[in-house]
Amino acid sequence: MKKVLLFSLSASLFLMGCGSSKSVSTPISNQTSTNTTSNKSTYWQQHVDYKMEIDMDVNNFQYQGKQNLVYTNNSPDVLKKVFYHLYFNAFQPGSEMDARLQSIVDPDSRMVTEVNGEKQSRISTLKPNEIGYINVSDLKQNGTAVKHETVGTILEVTLNKPIQPGESVTFDMVFNAQVPVQIRRSGRNNAEGVALSMTQWYPKLAEYDFEGWHADPYIGREFHGVWGDFDLKLTIDKDYVVGGTGYLQPNPEMNGNKKTLHFKAPNVHDFTWAADPDYIHDTVQVPNGPVLNFFYKKDLPAENLENWKNLQPKTVEMMQYFSENIGKYPYDQYSVIQGGDGGMEYAMCTLITGKRKFGSLMGVTAHELAHTWFQFLLATNEAKHEWMDEGFTSYISDRAMDYITKKNADNPSLGAYRGYDYLAKSGKEKPQTTHADRFETNMAYSIAAYNKGSVFLSQLGYIIGEENLKQTLKQYFIDWAFKHPTPNDFIRVAEKVSNLELEWYLTDWTMTTNTIDYGVKSINGNTVTLQRIGEMPMPIDLEVTYVDGSTESIYIPLQMMRGEKPTNATIIKDWAWAHPTYSFDAKKEVKSVEIDTKNLMADINKENNKK
Repeated sequence: MKKVLLFSLSASLFLMGCGSSKSVSTPISNQTSTNTTSNKSTYWQQHVDYKMEIDMDVNNFQYQGKQNLVYTNNSPDVLKKVFYHLYFNAFQPGSEMDARLQSIVDPDSRMVTEVNGEKQSRISTLKPNEIGYINVSDLKQNGTAVKHETVGTILEVTLNKPIQPGESVTFDMVFNAQVPVQIRRSGRNNAEGVALSMTQWYPKLAEYDFEGWHADPYIGREFHGVWGDFDLKLTIDKDYVVGGTGYLQPNPEMNGNKKTLHFKAPNVHDFTWAADPDYIHDTVQVPNGPVLNFFYKKDLPAENLENWKNLQPKTVEMMQYFSENIGKYPYDQYSVIQGGDGGMEYAMCTLITGKRKFGSLMGVTAHELAHTWFQFLLATNEAKHEWMDEGFTSYISDRAMDYITKKNADNPSLGAYRGYDYLAKSGKEKPQTTHADRFETNMAYSIAAYNKGSVFLSQLGYIIGEENLKQTLKQYFIDWAFKHPTPNDFIRVAEKVSNLELEWYLTDWTMTTNTIDYGVKSINGNTVTLQRIGEMPMPIDLEVTYVDGSTESIYIPLQMMRGEKPTNATIIKDWAWAHPTYSFDAKKEVKSVEIDTKNLMADINKENNKK
């Protein structure tokens, strides 16, 4: 590999890391929230403080690690076991991830290869020097060796002494690991030649919350982690440029052909880094915001290099848009890094592939940056509530892209509505409460998470009003940043902002596959009769055209909402869901009627919406 150009030590402090060489900044405190949620007095979450020393050998892609972890049990429960994720163990022949690739009908194309016309798991053919692994050789609880067993991608630890409520314990671990060939998210030497994409690379304590332990095996989907502070000392070849989570501390230690970089990351639930000797590192300051870092390979084609330059001012606009429309980004740096196998969000950074047309590069950056708010700062359990993670991100990133590109679309989420409509009619839909690993097809998972999740928010704007939705998103951030919100936590914020009852919407949209289908049944003079054909209830926006050519907007409240959204339309009597038909007398003879002229309701049959 080529060596990077030499530069002064003072410059290298900035270029080798994530941007800021300042000490740890303090993000928004979760103790100062004006929490409007019902469980304010009972909410708790665990806490971790990691200190790690890692020595990476870039020649064989193996590394030695020491981890000191202080774990605080803020729960009311006595803990007799703890669990760690060992994600790299998934990249071994015979793993659950390998098995799933071989059994699912539509495996991820990045993770399979074609042999004799048939798709074959790439994991199944990995050689011993290509697999991933994390081997824990020693583990102590408060200085005493503790029993532990590796079971696939989980380390099961039986404690010497239970952890009492309010107690902090210290775990000291020694481990060694090997970076797998790039298969999914993590790995070495990806398709674009990035040396190290280090995601989910360390023994990571599993989350314990009000539902108990979340020691899910790594089969294919995403993650859940414990909030805390990270302190990493990374020893690596001196010619490698490193970017990722946290703040690079001053004065790296030089030792022969290696250097030791020291990073600190406050109040995060993960730590990611990427490294390559051929990274270019650009920085841009967001006005009244963080430093943006861009790491991309200098040997990219000229067109791609230009795209990465052009991306930078657009990313400033994205950061400003999300900070204004959700909540202010609370850290001092964010990094966009070429690496990985597509686009994936992490703490203070994203890894994305770099050989993209500009529109694609900008779009994936918008999506992954938006994940900083929806899943990273508002840290939902992605395995259980993937639609909140991917769907909310898709919703807000579509609006950011629409705003930045000045398209001014009537409905920036139109593509999501089309995707949901396809899924609803496919016969393959499962409720959004389905665990992310349990979907029968990747197609059903993807549309349920990304498209149906996006429509959930867009359609909520139809239900409670756009201004109430905007305020809901901001209040949600105020109440739940640096916590682990659930679907009910979100809908309770929406209820309190709008003063409407919305439990029915959360239930039908996410816990069932009920569909929306309302139609115009008949028009007789000035009497209009509508019908509910689908099982899912909705309030109705109606446009009435009279015989004399005049028009009137009419709003029919849904009785179980116990109120109405803000509207300039004429409000008439409520429609109780159990009644399949609804009639009203208009003030004049009616020529035609159309339900939901703005197409914000995810009605699966638009043909009967007008008569």
